[in-house]
Amino acid sequence: MSPAQPDGTRWPENGSLDPGLVEAERGRPLSLYVHVPFCRVRCGYCDFNTYTVGFGPGAQVGDYAPSVLSEASLAARVMAEAGLPDRAAETVFFGGGTPTMLDAAELSEILAGLRERIGIAAGAEVTLEANPDTVTRGDLRVLADAGFTRVSFGMQSAVPAILATLDRTHVPERVPLVIEWAKDAGLSTSVDLIYGTPGESLEDWETSVRAALSYDPDHISAYALVVEEGTKMGAQVARGELPSPDPDDEATKYELADALLGGAGYAWYEISNFARVSASDRASGRASTTFEHASRHNLAYWRDWDWWGFGPGAHSHVGRMRWWNVKNPGAYAGRLHAGVSPAAAGEILGEEERELERVMLGLRTSEGVELDGLPGAASGHEGGAGCPSVSAGGRVASLIADGLVDGAAALRGRACLTLRGRLLADYVTRELRGY
Repeated sequence: MSPAQPDGTRWPENGSLDPGLVEAERGRPLSLYVHVPFCRVRCGYCDFNTYTVGFGPGAQVGDYAPSVLSEASLAARVMAEAGLPDRAAETVFFGGGTPTMLDAAELSEILAGLRERIGIAAGAEVTLEANPDTVTRGDLRVLADAGFTRVSFGMQSAVPAILATLDRTHVPERVPLVIEWAKDAGLSTSVDLIYGTPGESLEDWETSVRAALSYDPDHISAYALVVEEGTKMGAQVARGELPSPDPDDEATKYELADALLGGAGYAWYEISNFARVSASDRASGRASTTFEHASRHNLAYWRDWDWWGFGPGAHSHVGRMRWWNVKNPGAYAGRLHAGVSPAAAGEILGEEERELERVMLGLRTSEGVELDGLPGAASGHEGGAGCPSVSAGGRVASLIADGLVDGAAALRGRACLTLRGRLLADYVTRELRGY
């Protein structure tokens, strides 16, 4: 959710969806996202739609649930009127901002309201993002009792100086404590790490990865820092107060993380996401994208599920339709109070856009994408196993030769990224799309 929303077509005030564009016959699963736009402190690198102040009734901590649930009622009505079948959500994700700025009772109220209005499937994954210093042992027990199944802690780094540069408010010692509390409550655990912070050495990054591993979470995300225009850090870099992240340094740090995580029993299932491999995963021979601890909500985006995003600035995607809400929390709450959809604008995705996204998103996962039908896979000669993609002179053959695409997977008809390929995923996508 960058500061500037994309251009788009004005959305109907009643929020209606075109029955001809929702593609109900495809039977895609449904996911829900709840954006909580409140933070205690706005981190210098963050360009998400977040605020450190409230905006009045329905748009402030302690009084936010009615607005979200009003949108949930609208969503249920709109999807039914568009002819979509009843679908209980397979995943729910509370993100932000800092969702744990809301107390456990308000978060539980929202989850209960979503279950009542839209439905949450038995065995659904329900994730909450949390800052380590805005959650207590008691909170986590209440949330687990309410139906949350997973918590993702914003660890970012184990080095105090790096946390200070990122404007994080917790101390490193808090992270293992909250992970222990979450495990005791029966919740699956995940930690987020960021690499490439100005001033971070390779040793700093190794310290952070090894610390995260020592806490034995079920899942670890490792994201490269991107300095966004309009942020505090963006201004600091522009003024020369902080150095800009170095892509080569970030590549080295990613390779280190991959080695350390792989050696500790975690497998990548998406470029920035690693799941702990359980004994049942090994026994069943499951692919990494179906590992017990892989985030099903993350995979929902990469697999082109439908999702509805609730909250200021949240994006939604149903069939070929995509739209986004107004960003100001007061305007969001006001529109819902007036019985009007909070959607600001949207777009209708064409077949070419859908296909590009399918390749781009699918390629980011360890299962990759089918080569059949991709422009960059055709070369006019038959390759191994009848696959034209690996023949001499083809783009895929070049990608294999360059160490970007796995040759054995290509012979089976799929494009799967190597470690080097993960670092150049955008380039591989362009090649496969024939650009």
